[in-house]
Amino acid sequence: MSSTLLMDKEQLARTIRRLTYEILEKNGGSSELLLIGVLQKGLPFMRRLAQVMEEVEQSQVDYMALDISPFRDDEKKKGVKDDLKPYDLKGRTVILIDDVLHTGRSVRAALDGVMHMGRPEAIQLAVLIDRGHRELPIRADFVGKNVPTAKDEQIRVYLDEKDRDDCVILYKK
Repeated sequence: MSSTLLMDKEQLARTIRRLTYEILEKNGGSSELLLIGVLQKGLPFMRRLAQVMEEVEQSQVDYMALDISPFRDDEKKKGVKDDLKPYDLKGRTVILIDDVLHTGRSVRAALDGVMHMGRPEAIQLAVLIDRGHRELPIRADFVGKNVPTAKDEQIRVYLDEKDRDDCVILYKK
């Protein structure tokens, strides 16, 4: 299996900062935003966006994690988690955050999860990488980088302290 570096640590940092400014500009600041990171890999990306947003806005940003596994249609259902309680989303704009947008199935499950919590004013999608191959009519509002891929290729985002250095790598079989 061969690999290609798509983004290094500096490129990732610049991309996250750019996406943060795009989100803030489109929404007139962060006061009405709720950032929701899709578990697993959307969570560290969401934390980075929230950190930059708090630096820029000089105020606390609301955020949370979302386990989408109970809402998947392509995996065995595990039941809705008890900790996913109704949340006051009225008047809030939810920014769903995930690392890689591929078929759209994870985003569809995340939308179901958000709607299970309540009804927000709007839902926007931010992804670090859009690799194409959509199976559902889903498009991101904020994209770090578009990377056309073959179906047998994989993209891995490393943003976690458990992972190697911050980077994005394309793996070819």
